[in-house]
Amino acid sequence: MNEAFFPAFFNSFFIAFGVMLGGSLIGGLAAFITGEPLLTEISKIAGRVRIWAIVAAIGGTFDTVYNFEKGFLDGGTRDLFKQFLLILSAMGGAKTAALIISWLTQEHIS
Repeated sequence: MNEAFFPAFFNSFFIAFGVMLGGSLIGGLAAFITGEPLLTEISKIAGRVRIWAIVAAIGGTFDTVYNFEKGFLDGGTRDLFKQFLLILSAMGGAKTAALIISWLTQEHIS
């Protein structure tokens, strides 16, 4: 956590948002080239890439586990709370992108 909290908070949101939108749209382009239904495939890809968008946004799982460990064992509840907010921000970015994809494709994303 070398950077300030608020830039990291917004970065986390928009990285998850971008991974969801970009991955789904580029994957949909590949599906279109191979003859698959475009909007259905975009919706399916968005459902599969959601967790990876969150992981990419928080910078991998090892940093998160380390910060949680530091928060629990060293009594750094401030770091624990910050890490929780970063994960929540990434989840919000992924959910926002999923809603936009759902609106554009008119498919149900589970």
